[in-house]
Amino acid sequence: MTGTQYSAGNLRCIEYYEGAPLSYVTETAARQLEDLTSAHTVVPTTTRTPEQFRRIDLPGGPWRYAITSNGGALLADGELDDQWRRHVEVAVREGGAGLDEVTAELRRRISESWVSKFRIADELFCYLVVDVAAQPAGFLEDWQAWCHSRGWNVSQQGRKIYTMPDSVCKSHAVAEVHRRLAEEGVLDADAPVFAAGDGALDAEMLMAADAAIRPRHGELELLEWQHSNLSVTEHSGITAGEEILSWFARSARAEGAS
Repeated sequence: MTGTQYSAGNLRCIEYYEGAPLSYVTETAARQLEDLTSAHTVVPTTTRTPEQFRRIDLPGGPWRYAITSNGGALLADGELDDQWRRHVEVAVREGGAGLDEVTAELRRRISESWVSKFRIADELFCYLVVDVAAQPAGFLEDWQAWCHSRGWNVSQQGRKIYTMPDSVCKSHAVAEVHRRLAEEGVLDADAPVFAAGDGALDAEMLMAADAAIRPRHGELELLEWQHSNLSVTEHSGITAGEEILSWFARSARAEGAS
C-alpha cells in the first residue's frame, strides 16, 4: 500500500480466493460505500468476469445491476442478462476479427519465457500474465498495431496484458443500464453519470460520464491521462478509495441540490 498505512483491524477483506484472503477495503471505505448505496444508485462496473465478480463481498449489495467482463456481461439482480449478451455477441461479430483468430495470432507471438498465464475470459476477450522485466521490447506496440486494424485494442495493467474487442466497452453497458433504470423509474432520463476507474479500459467510460475521477495510481496515472471532466485523487493506493467515495458523495449531493 502507498499513502496512509492501515493495520489489519482497519481493513475489511472482501474477497477470498482458494481459501486465502485476496482483496481489502478500509473499514471507512466500506461504510462510505454502504452509505452511498443507501442513498443513490450505484452500479459496480469491472473487467472481471461474472464468476470473478461474484467472489467479491462488496459492501452495499445486493445490486440491481452490475456490469462485468468490461461491459460484455450484465447482471440483473445477480443473474446474467441474455438479451444484453446477445447484443454484445452480434456487435463483436460485426466489429472485426473473431476471438479464435486473435488468440491464434497472440499465441504465435508469445512464449513461456515471459508469459506465465494465457486466459480467455467469458469467451469474449483474453489476457496474459507476464514477467514485465522479460517482456520483449516492442511487443506491446506491435501487438496493438495488429489488433487496431482488426477491431480490437490492447491494454497493459502491470503484469496483465488485455486484448479486447472494441465493441466490448464499459461505456456501452453503462448507457444501457442508465436507459433501463430510467425506464424503471429509478432515475430521471437526464440523471447524470459519475464514474471512477484507473485503467485504459476505463477511459472511454470516464470520458462518457458527466463527471469522473481516477486515483493517483494505475495505468491511467502512468499515462498521465487527463480529460476535461476528470478529477484526480490527492492520494494513491488504498487511501484513494476513500477519497473517491467522498467525491461520489459530494457530487451526488451537489446534483441533488441543483
